[in-house]
Formats: sequence, structure tokens, C-alpha cells
Amino acid sequence: MSMSAGWYLRRLSRMGPREAGGRAVDAVRRRRWRSGLPERPPVTGVRFTAVLPDGALAGVDPDAVKRLVAEADRLMAGRAEFFGVVRDDMADPDWQFDPKTGRRAPLEHAFDVPYRDEEAVGDIKQIWEPSRHQYLTVLAAAYALTGNDRYAERVAAHLRSWWEANPPLRGAHWVSGIELGIRLLSWVWIRRLLDGWAGAPALFEENPAALDQIWHHQRWLAAFPSRGSSANNHAVAEAAGQLAASCAFGWFPYSPRWRADAVRDLDRHLRANTFLSGINRELASEYHGLVLELGLAALAEADAAGVPVPTTTRLVLLRMTDALAAVVDDRLRPPRQGDADDGHGLVLDGPDTDRWGSLLATGEAVFGRLGWWPEVPGTDVRTPLLASLTEPYGEGVARPESRPAHFADAGLTVLRGPGGIWCRCDGGPHGFLSIAAHAHADALSVEVRHDGVDVLADPGTYCYHGLPAWRSYFRSTLGHNTLEAGGRDQSVSGGPFLWTRHATTRVLKVDADGEKAARWCAEHDGYRPLLHRRQVDVARESREVRVADTVSGDRGEVRLAFHLGPDVTAELEGSRARLTWTRDGEDRSALLDLPAGLTWSAHRGESEPPLGWYSPGFGRKVPSTTLVGSGSVDGTAEFTTVLGFDG
Repeated sequence: MSMSAGWYLRRLSRMGPREAGGRAVDAVRRRRWRSGLPERPPVTGVRFTAVLPDGALAGVDPDAVKRLVAEADRLMAGRAEFFGVVRDDMADPDWQFDPKTGRRAPLEHAFDVPYRDEEAVGDIKQIWEPSRHQYLTVLAAAYALTGNDRYAERVAAHLRSWWEANPPLRGAHWVSGIELGIRLLSWVWIRRLLDGWAGAPALFEENPAALDQIWHHQRWLAAFPSRGSSANNHAVAEAAGQLAASCAFGWFPYSPRWRADAVRDLDRHLRANTFLSGINRELASEYHGLVLELGLAALAEADAAGVPVPTTTRLVLLRMTDALAAVVDDRLRPPRQGDADDGHGLVLDGPDTDRWGSLLATGEAVFGRLGWWPEVPGTDVRTPLLASLTEPYGEGVARPESRPAHFADAGLTVLRGPGGIWCRCDGGPHGFLSIAAHAHADALSVEVRHDGVDVLADPGTYCYHGLPAWRSYFRSTLGHNTLEAGGRDQSVSGGPFLWTRHATTRVLKVDADGEKAARWCAEHDGYRPLLHRRQVDVARESREVRVADTVSGDRGEVRLAFHLGPDVTAELEGSRARLTWTRDGEDRSALLDLPAGLTWSAHRGESEPPLGWYSPGFGRKVPSTTLVGSGSVDGTAEFTTVLGFDG
């Protein structure tokens, strides 16, 4: 997907003067950098001292070690999976190869790589992901916990291969700062986890290739920070990687300056990316997790090195952790809101370890759990190791006394009912910054789960580049549980990560503790002059969710969509659908009474145009049932939907 001249004009229109000026400076700097690479300043006698405290490894639960070793052995066999694509070539990977398209990214100057063009490069996410080297942190952790040299030797072979195949400023892996930042964080932990291996010094501090790579990564991050309307999770990753490397690999003349700048930038971007309530401003749950992981990992490096960080850094991370504990369902799953690309900040466990439980466990170890937090079953490798490096924080800090249901600044509300009913209502801003890169056109959408099962589901993300029709569908209004008017989205897209007009949403009422029902009501202006208002009631006793939509102010065609989770089967008769699914071997069911004033149809796995899909993770999609009600309005119309769960 190459970008047209029109896209660049639309992108420029979303920048302020300061950002445009900064990008002009970046362009001049890139031109200078093309003239040649400077030599790394010489370093002598360096040692790695950012080791784990004594006893840290002994604190890892044996079950977590067992799961980790099982994943490490799969990796040793050359097998890995990235975004739904299984690779059997990871014993000796080709770092430029995309197995999805069969293409190889060109090893030309990084500033010339057309990474958005799948025809020229391949699926860039497939190329980038292995080179975050998070599978190598898993292997390094397996070495640290078992002492088996074969894991360390594989890590060393892959790092040497990568450093040779990706010289500074050559190829796709030098294009994006988030990739460099996360890779540096991985290298820090690889070196830490390999500290007991005799070959570790020769691999890192005694290796000119490693020193060159670390120095050029940090130099790149210092020169080309994400700016202005792009200063989202990328900026946090860049600062986190820079801080980790300048603390653990502080061997260069510029290290003190890079470290001081990274401490400041991490604090600034964490605060800018997070509402005071603790919800991530991108309003994308997966990125809440990514930013929290990055922030915790960077904080651990600073604490381990004795580098002071602002109190606000810790406070933001604490609030993010409390917010996560507040919004998860009974199975510790957060909302499926906004974009999700399965990105992680630091990986020390296999995929069988629950990400959100692990994050809450780390939060409990660092900040202390509150009485209303959900219980976290299971164990992980990352929590005890991160906690061993991090200073505890939270005593004496004001924190919620009961579980919050409404985050007013983020417009995110979670209503809960009997029997594990969980309902997320979206009444927040369209997204973060002027481009709202990871937002979806989902104003007033709802998610409803029963005992952790998606019943009315947010379909997810599926893809970023290369498939424009699918990218458009998964972030469209029709792709969410809300109302579409006039055949258009509530907000106007200018490209795959660009919105040129944002719908404004206003929450009118929240009563999460109502005596008869928990209630939420909001409206948005995305269809001006038509106004869409929605009220959601979750009954206290009847196990019923009622959704009332009011459309007023104009005439036109409307479509009301309800997307069912992939495990839910629907039998639609007229305006009533019988829903069935199985949970833990038990049959469950519900009745969905739909507005009779609309004509209802069921869609499943349709491709032209896309409709009836659910993405369980980035790069993956499975058929699911979508119920669409079509009709027209003239003036004011009301549509009431009732979802009743059987006992």
C-alpha cells in the first residue's frame, strides 16, 4: 500500500506548525546522514553490571518455568508463529523475508525502503516482528532458568546473524523508531539473562559488532523521535528502549545525555499518552497493555541503575495498572477497543501465559493490589524478575477505594450484571492526537460478554497494511455494534492510520450503581444534522441488557449492526435471534429481540464487501455472524434491542 500525493496532503493538514518544522529538520538530517556513517567512539574496559539480584531466578514458579521451557524447545526446533503465520525456518532465519507473501525487503538505505508498499517489500509486520528479538528473550530466559547452554548458543548465533545482515541504516529494520526501541530493550534483557553464560561478554561488550549496533540504535533514536501527531505508543517505545540501553549499556560518551533525555521523554510521553483516570489516550486496549509493559520495563532499568525518575512516571504506571484491573471481565480480558497488533514490550514467557494476568501480577508486585482487584490465577516468569529490579511504590498514594465503572475523561464505561454479564460502552473521544491513528469509527458501540465469552463482540483489527478493503472494514462503523447512517462512517478516514474528521461524543448519564439497572446514555454528532443517541441498561435481576437507539434531526437510510462472537450461533427469525454457545462444556443461550421497525438479515464470512468476521489476533480472522437491520428514518425514530440471557 504506497501512499498517494493526496494522502501526504491530508497528513500534512493534520500537523501543526511546530510538528511540520520538526519534520523539516528531520528531512535535512536524513539528507546529511546519507553522506556516510560516523565511527562509533572507542570504548575500553567496559563491563555489564545490570545483572539480576541474587535469588531473583529462584523466585520463578516451577509451573512458569515448565511452560517457558516448552516454548523454548519449540523455538529451538525452528518453529514459531507470528500473526497467525507459522514459520518452520527460525533455526536460521532470513531477516528480510516475509513468509506470508514470499517477498524479501530490499537491503537499501533505510530512508529509501517503501515499507508501506507490500508489493515492493512484503508484509512489513511479518518482517519486523521476529527482529524485535522477543523470541530470543524467551530463549535467554530458558538458559537463565535451566543453565542449558544450547539456548544461549542459539541466541548468540541469531544475534550475530542479525547484526551481520542488518548493518546500520541498511534495510527495513532501520525504518521505524518503535522497532529500534523494543529491540534495544530485548538486547538488554538478553544480556542480563545470559550473564551466567561464559560467552556473554564476548557476544556483547567485547564484540565490536554489538557495540556498533547498540550505539547506532541509540544515535538513531536520539536523532529521529516520533513527533507531534505521531507521538503515541511509538514515542513511549523509543524512550523506553533508549532509557534501558543507556542504563544497562551506558558505555559511550553520549550515554549520560541519552539517559537524561530518555528519563524526561519517557515521563512526558507516558503522561501525554494517558488520561488522568489511567486509561490510555489511544483508546485501544492492546496499546494500553503495550505502553504499560514498556513503562514498567523502563522503570525497572532506571531503578536497577539507580537513576532517579520523576514521581509522575510511577504514578502514571500505577494508574494504568489500576485502570486495567477495573475494566477486565471475569476472565481477565480487557475491552477489544480500537486497533490491536499483539505488540508486547517485554516477553519472558511463552504464549500460554495470560498477558493480562501477567501484567496485573506485576502490578501487584510493584504497586500492591487493592481489595477490589480481580484474583489472578497462574504464574509467570516476567513478574518476579521485573519486580526484583523495581522499587515498590504505592503506599500513601490515593487510589480507588472501589472498582471504578466509569472513566469520564476516556468516555469508557463498564456495566456489570448478574451471572458474569459485562458490558463496555463507548462514549469517548474518537482517538488520540490529530490523526487518531489507532481509532475506529465506533462511537456509542457496545461489547457484551457473558462469563468471558464474546456475545456482542467488537470484531477487532486483523490488518494494517496491504489489504485496504479489510483495513477499512474492521475499523468502520458498520464493523461495530452501533448505528450507521447514510452509508458512511461517523468519522472520516484519510488513510489507514489517519482520520481527517472526528465525531464528537458526549456522555449524558452514567449510573453504574442503579437500584434496578446499571445505566449509560450518550450521543454523537458524526452524522450532522442527524443525531444518534443511545441508552444501555443492564438489569440487576433479570439478566437482561437493553439497548435503546434514538435517531433525530434528519431523514435517511440507517443500518444497525450487532456482531456476535465467533463461538455464538444464531438462528434468526424475523426480528428475533436465538443465540447459543458452549462455555466450559456447558451449553448457554440467550434471546436477542431486535427492533421490528428494521429489516434484519444475517451475514457470515462474506468478502465482497467484507461482513461477518472476527479477528482473534493480528493477521487472523474467522467467520462470525453479524446481524444487520436496515431501514429509513424521517425525523425521529427509536429502535430498542433486548438481549436476555437464559438462567
